[in-house]
Amino acid sequence: MILKDQIALVTGASRGIGRATAIELARRGAHVVITARTQGGLEETDDAIRAVGGTATLLPLDLMDGAQLDQIGPSLLERFRRLDILVGNAASLGRLTPVPHILPKDWASVVGVNLTATWHLIRSCGPLLTIAPAGRAVFITTARVQRPRAYWGAYGATKAGMEHMVLTWADETRGGSLRVNLFDPGVVRTAMRADAMPGEDPESLPPPEAIAPQIADLCMPAVTRHGSVVEADPV
Repeated sequence: MILKDQIALVTGASRGIGRATAIELARRGAHVVITARTQGGLEETDDAIRAVGGTATLLPLDLMDGAQLDQIGPSLLERFRRLDILVGNAASLGRLTPVPHILPKDWASVVGVNLTATWHLIRSCGPLLTIAPAGRAVFITTARVQRPRAYWGAYGATKAGMEHMVLTWADETRGGSLRVNLFDPGVVRTAMRADAMPGEDPESLPPPEAIAPQIADLCMPAVTRHGSVVEADPV
């Protein structure tokens, strides 16, 4: 229960890596504020958190709603007086298509969720994390940033922008107690992966529950790593 009395915010927590990470943080004692668009998915995550003896607050929201994101920090301050951990996991794949064929509405969605929402989260939650005794922020990234691949242009470009923003913030916060890092989970058995690679056998991939402890480890008070892109260990 090393995270007892700490408050953690996890985006995209209704399924996949976000859900598994929220459960793991709760297992370690944190009270987890879980966000996603679907109330039903959040309720299922809440049930799983309660099953491991944890507690959660459900916060349904759309990451495309910047005004709503800007209120997260003030709302957490009003209710809990603190925020110790932020896991920015939610992402939009968009359509895998040649760059000239990307539709404006798809581009707007991928940019909004993967890049603009990250800025809103940092803007809204950054001050609370900075004053926390051991503030920790982890954002989920992808190998597509360093290794571009045909048809992944919108997803890869917006994740690259997200990486740049997060690492810039990390550089701006050196010298304090806040630790900011990126985590590349590799290929994991998620709904997004199934959408991208429908012909792939999902049973050949590690489940999110195998990756979540590595993300939670980056949220621990003893972490000294800062401004790093951490690749998942093989599982």
